[in-house]
Amino acid sequence: MAASFNFTSPTHTHPSRLVCPTLVHRNCNSTISSYPIPKFSFSSVRSIDPRPRPKSDTEIKRRHASVVVSALKNLSDTELVAVPPETDAVPGTFPSSSGVYAVYDGNTDLQFIGISRNIAASVVGHRKSVPELCSSIKAGVVDEPDRAALTQAWKTWMEEHISATGKVPPGNEPGNSTWVRKPPKKKSDLRLTPGRHVQLTVPLEGLIDRLVKENKVVAFIKGSRSAPLCGFSQRVVGILESEGVDYESVDVLDEEYNFGLRETLKKYSNWPTFPQIFVNGELVGGCDILSSMYEKGELAGLFRK
Repeated sequence: MAASFNFTSPTHTHPSRLVCPTLVHRNCNSTISSYPIPKFSFSSVRSIDPRPRPKSDTEIKRRHASVVVSALKNLSDTELVAVPPETDAVPGTFPSSSGVYAVYDGNTDLQFIGISRNIAASVVGHRKSVPELCSSIKAGVVDEPDRAALTQAWKTWMEEHISATGKVPPGNEPGNSTWVRKPPKKKSDLRLTPGRHVQLTVPLEGLIDRLVKENKVVAFIKGSRSAPLCGFSQRVVGILESEGVDYESVDVLDEEYNFGLRETLKKYSNWPTFPQIFVNGELVGGCDILSSMYEKGELAGLFRK
């Protein structure tokens, strides 16, 4: 005798009244077997989301920093390298990359642990400002150097030193400003003309040419160096001053003393946007190019030329 499965529809049935499929003889209404499902309440079943919980940006950055810094050598395992007496030789001795560095005096006592976007440039600055405390360096390059990774690298070396000696390096103690680079005194912005109503005896293009050739570094920016009026100009000023560059600045928006400068400079440099940075009379480029060179640690070599 053939048999078939008869499924009771649960569509409008309370969960406690659901039953398992029933085996029924075809052409017969008698039930061979029926097994009711044990009673339970759906409210007692906790919903579990199988999807992974999304990580916060802070957690992602922290884990990324830990992965990047894991390739960094311990402070004790990093080679101690003497600082050359000539500052021009420093970039060839130490990396012009981002990372963490430790400064030792003539007695090989650790004086300071710092982080930098350009280790070689930082060493040059320390060598000039505190030569008696900057005799040798340990340097660790940090790949993919965002702020979190650099901070984690600094923390790793600092904790290792404190664990070994029980004390903080003198230069890292609160209130110690020995290793803080003092910003250079701000210059005034240059004016190319005595005023827009004064007849020029030299064409404006000639004044531009003389300016960029008589000064090592000239930045044509929007606004003044003390108050840039666009984000790109602010970025350029920040980079130049962080590198300790002695530069001249010209406000291309000054219609009183630099009247007509924007259009004339575009023709002179064959560069359509601002800011514009000149080094030794040659156009380097704008904000993007300067920022890229800064991130790669190439500015120290550029400004030494």
